[in-house]
Amino acid sequence: MLLKHYKDLSDTEKKNILNDKDVTKKMSFADIASEHKTYANKIRRDAVKFGIKIRDKSEAQSNALKSGKHCHPTKGKQRTDDVKEKIGISVMKNWEDLTDAELDQRKKKSKLAWENLSDEQKENITSAANKAVRVSSKVGSKLEKFILKKLLQDGFVVEFHKEQILSNTKLQIDLFLPTMNVAIEIDGPSHFLPVWGDDALKRNQKYDQKKTGLLLGKGLSLIRVKQQHDYSNARALLVYNKLKVAIDIIKDNTNTTIEIEDSL
Repeated sequence: MLLKHYKDLSDTEKKNILNDKDVTKKMSFADIASEHKTYANKIRRDAVKFGIKIRDKSEAQSNALKSGKHCHPTKGKQRTDDVKEKIGISVMKNWEDLTDAELDQRKKKSKLAWENLSDEQKENITSAANKAVRVSSKVGSKLEKFILKKLLQDGFVVEFHKEQILSNTKLQIDLFLPTMNVAIEIDGPSHFLPVWGDDALKRNQKYDQKKTGLLLGKGLSLIRVKQQHDYSNARALLVYNKLKVAIDIIKDNTNTTIEIEDSL
């Protein structure tokens, strides 16, 4: 049967076609437009006009992949480390370029998602987070281990979680370069944000100040890394490149502190 040209259809016929093909058959606007001799934007505008729910980009892409019309852009493909790093830095830059309004919107969305979780789900997530913090305090965070690996690869002598006795106080240095007398501390969010409450933050900051004073008093130099964001290899590489510059600056000095951040 010869199909009517889209422009010759009544609104009722158009609505029935869109409801049937867009919702039931999961056809794209482009497919429907091609079948009825019109253009995709016309189909989209009519879908809005008739109150038909438009699939979001993620759902549309999923349907295209399932139908076989599109191939997955990354599945089964191997990327070099260089390509991965460039992609990671691009994603990182996109996040840091978000406006305050966009960031606020994403925070609200995340907060709503959290509030919609059951009490059991919240308890499981909180428990897992607390466990991860305890484990990282013993074996090192991902960023610490990444930096340790890179330093060793570049020929540095490194002592990991080095314990020092300073003024009858037992301290642990995250990463210590003994031939240079350089201490490296990786400060996660709990060192500058009230992650575990205001009292815990005050205790952490007081301890950090004491530790800095004791290290400098022993004639060591100190590099503090402020880790503000979640771990990613791209961001870790950014930190490491900054760290190497800081080491070059600080290695011939004593009683010196340099702070770096995990931001572009």
